[in-house]
Amino acid sequence: MLYYWLYPLRDFFYGFNVFRYITFRAAGAAVTAFLISILLAPWIIRQLDRFKIGETIRRRHVPTLYPLHANKEGTPTMGGILIVTAIVISTLLWADVFNKYILLVLASIIWLGIVGFIDDYIKLTSERSRGLRVITKLAGQTILGLLVGIYLLYGSGAKGIIEIPFLKNLLINLGYFYIFYAALVIIASSNAVNITDGLDGLAIGCVIIAALTYSIMSYVAGNVNFSGYLRVFYVPGSGELTIFCAAIAGAGLGFLWFNSYPASIFMGDTGALALGGAIGAVAILIKKELLLVVVGGVFVIEALSVILQVASFKIRGKRIFKMAPLHHHFQLNGWPESKIIIRFWIIAGIFAILSLATLKLR
Repeated sequence: MLYYWLYPLRDFFYGFNVFRYITFRAAGAAVTAFLISILLAPWIIRQLDRFKIGETIRRRHVPTLYPLHANKEGTPTMGGILIVTAIVISTLLWADVFNKYILLVLASIIWLGIVGFIDDYIKLTSERSRGLRVITKLAGQTILGLLVGIYLLYGSGAKGIIEIPFLKNLLINLGYFYIFYAALVIIASSNAVNITDGLDGLAIGCVIIAALTYSIMSYVAGNVNFSGYLRVFYVPGSGELTIFCAAIAGAGLGFLWFNSYPASIFMGDTGALALGGAIGAVAILIKKELLLVVVGGVFVIEALSVILQVASFKIRGKRIFKMAPLHHHFQLNGWPESKIIIRFWIIAGIFAILSLATLKLR
């Protein structure tokens, strides 16, 4: 909104011309989202405490892990409300609110935030419940993914095209299958972040790194000169997604201030599902969804550890890891929680650097 309010005033004072630059507005969005998170967090934590909306550690579900997590009992959860609020407000303030891609990602993060909120609410209000049934949660994610896929197939110039990383000018048109492909990407990214959200600050730290990476990629994809030089798919208007990704990073940093070990608040499914889905949506919109495997390498590894663990137990009757997701395996091996978190952040940073390198390795 500031873009429409202040940029026209450049005729009266040249200083307002800075609002035309995506980089300036992205920085503004990041700082705004950070400040909203920092300033609102104490009040939200108090309110969650007041209404006894805290984490429940179920001994019967994870008896081997319970001693390591018993001290987290009662920690305020559903902090995703704070993250989503900061991202939405910041994006509305600094981005072009009439940009179709901005409207799409805002709808995505709000939709999945609601799905996550319902899931958290059921967990908290029903002592024996583990939240929404898997099929119900998948239905909520699938509906969003299909709608995004349909829009991109029929409402954009891309027409079901995907870009192959590392290979110059290699594009594949999936046609109608693109709708299901888009749904799969959003479902996978949303659930992968949710799986990773098991230690204080682990998921949000990796989300910040992924968001910053996609912020750079969005800027390149939306800039005709940079995209032409690097031979990446040019998506007109997608540069505004730089601002949205910067808002995710800013809100994430503000949340991490309180979510770092030992956490004063957890994001819950409200935040994890929303953030994962939002990053997946951005990846699809700028044609960098296949790079999610690298950008979100930590999320992929965490999700794969669960898949392999379940498959191994059903086929061989044996477990590969002491516990899945992978971060719990290291916990049970005696690694301090803070060390696991920081090492996973380091790995996430390396994956981010590798993914950015692919922009030139074509």
